[in-house]
Amino acid sequence: MARKDLLKSVIGQPTDKPVDGGRSTYAMRGASKSMKVSIDSLAENSKRLLEGETIIEIDPDLVDASFVNDRLSGDDEAFEELKASISASGQDTPVLLRPHPDDAGRYMVVFGHRRVRVARALGRPVRAVVKDMDDVAHVLAQGQENTARADLSFIEKALFAKNLLDHGQAKDVIQQALTIDGTLLSRMLSVAQTVPTLVIDAIGPAKQIGRDRWEDFKKLMADDANQGIAYRIMKTDDFGQLDSDTRFEIIHSKVTEAGRAPKRRGPKAAATKRTWTAGQGRIKGVVGRSGRAYNISLTSKDSAAFGEFLSENLDQLYADFLSRSKET
Repeated sequence: MARKDLLKSVIGQPTDKPVDGGRSTYAMRGASKSMKVSIDSLAENSKRLLEGETIIEIDPDLVDASFVNDRLSGDDEAFEELKASISASGQDTPVLLRPHPDDAGRYMVVFGHRRVRVARALGRPVRAVVKDMDDVAHVLAQGQENTARADLSFIEKALFAKNLLDHGQAKDVIQQALTIDGTLLSRMLSVAQTVPTLVIDAIGPAKQIGRDRWEDFKKLMADDANQGIAYRIMKTDDFGQLDSDTRFEIIHSKVTEAGRAPKRRGPKAAATKRTWTAGQGRIKGVVGRSGRAYNISLTSKDSAAFGEFLSENLDQLYADFLSRSKET
């Protein structure tokens, strides 16, 4: 399927007179064109996926998550709010599903993961629209619906981009799914690929932490020693009880403080020296090891002459040393 037809197969032909002045047509004419699509247009595209379609009720136990994750844990409060709303008023907006590509009789979520979770928790069917689509159309719809709702944090979008890349999606498809340009995609991937996944998972979505803070954090996490500090903080008993933004702030703060602290140097090895005297005191010396060096310092009357003798005979002395070493 040609790239220009990727989204057309999902949302159908645009109306002759788009209500948003033409922005919602989302013509697939290259990544540069997709960069100009507004959030309003993305929301409109998401609605078109559902409008006019037959809504059916499906057992949520037959529904599996998307093949590419776009969320981190830590949204329990938002989930509970949605659960209370649906429990009281019902599910107003259907989810979008596709027939599972590998498991007949099951479905895969395109978007609406939390609504599926709520239906499962409440023990009721989930209201859904089911459409056949390939993986590319799936990720475009999933990414654009999340972007339209402005519901994902920077790090969740960065991980979504990395997951798509790891699943073999082309970078121009990822850019279209997230409505970002190549520069921002590179910056997102740099963060998601540098900060260890264990650290990102432990921190969570960090909704209030933007791109600049994460890029600064990425630089810190490029150091293995700083990663070790982060892991130690993550293992503390009360770390998991903190909200996601606070978890980020604590790790960032502690790692930054460690970088500013003066580095401790290990104690120097004690120097081992001894004095040497010969010729009834006509020559004296201090000999011994200091670190990796071995020094001989000569004093008194005959020091200069003996020193010259040593320097002139160093080759022979070293040969004698090697000969004795072989004998032992």
